[in-house]
Amino acid sequence: MSTKNINNKEPRITLVGAGPGDPELITMRGANALKTADVVLYDALVNDGVLDYANPDAIKVYVGKRSGEHSFGQEAINKLMVDYALNFGHVVRLKGGDPFVFGRGYEELDFAAGYSIPVTVVPGLSSSISVPGLQQIPVTHRGLSESFWVVTGTTASGQISNDLYEAARSKATVVVLMGLGKLKEIVKLFQNEGKGLLPVAAIQSGSTESEKLGIGLVDTIVEVVAEKGIQAPALLIFGEVVSLHPSFQPIKDFYQSLKEEI
Repeated sequence: MSTKNINNKEPRITLVGAGPGDPELITMRGANALKTADVVLYDALVNDGVLDYANPDAIKVYVGKRSGEHSFGQEAINKLMVDYALNFGHVVRLKGGDPFVFGRGYEELDFAAGYSIPVTVVPGLSSSISVPGLQQIPVTHRGLSESFWVVTGTTASGQISNDLYEAARSKATVVVLMGLGKLKEIVKLFQNEGKGLLPVAAIQSGSTESEKLGIGLVDTIVEVVAEKGIQAPALLIFGEVVSLHPSFQPIKDFYQSLKEEI
């Protein structure tokens, strides 16, 4: 890698969490970091409006990664990040949500450390908590849920995470990221644990203009997602806390009456 800095600036990197999507949900510290950036490397899940906080003269490089259409591998991103820092100065590595919640932020931090480049971390609002919250669905609630799991739906090998099997057995709220493509398989896990009537929410592009919400039960959520046209990026929430959402009430009334008839 080149070590000649054309700006005569000390190389440094800031890992910034952009939040769930809405540009107003980035932290002030994150926005301030963007204002001083010489280069911004940003992901697919970063709303274009967030880039408006950046220095107008900053070099902006899209390094998005999405399932089935990876434009950059992680190794390539690591090398770009370091190379830009050595050549231009301050690099902001801008990632959707929080850098350390399935964002591979530590891998980037560790790679930069190998070149003695100082790294600062600016946490972001993780979609796992903020997106349910924006829909007024708490991940914990007294009497309903004492804890919550945040689990990836699909591992690097393309398989369902083993943690999902354990999560399905628990009484906790289970938030699944990157799991829409495995929805039928995930639903089966909960059904195998006798949780066919557990409330479920599916939320596409939370906090943005493209947001879509589907509310149902484990037994019905596949059909609800299809009916609502919900697509990735989306997260899934399995748990009694979903019953607190206003749109769940008709479902709740229906199943209560069904149980009474039985």
